[in-house]
Amino acid sequence: MIDSPTSTPDAQIDLRGTPCPINFVRTKLRLQQMAPGQLLEVWLDPGEPIEQVPDSLAMEGHTIETIEDMSGFFALKIRRGNPQA
Repeated sequence: MIDSPTSTPDAQIDLRGTPCPINFVRTKLRLQQMAPGQLLEVWLDPGEPIEQVPDSLAMEGHTIETIEDMSGFFALKIRRGNPQA
């Protein structure tokens, strides 16, 4: 089932230690390399990164499937949205 939050990610990037807004930019660029509907897992630090990046990605038209607290960092799963016309 494509929209299951337990889906295995198509790609994964570790952005722990990466400051804002660089972590958002890197996530956005990685999503642009993926096909619409694919799932990306991103590891983010607590604080500003996990507070800012999910909202920014949602505003770009992507779907935030899960945010999991991994004890020390967060695993964010994003489903790529359709490209803007």
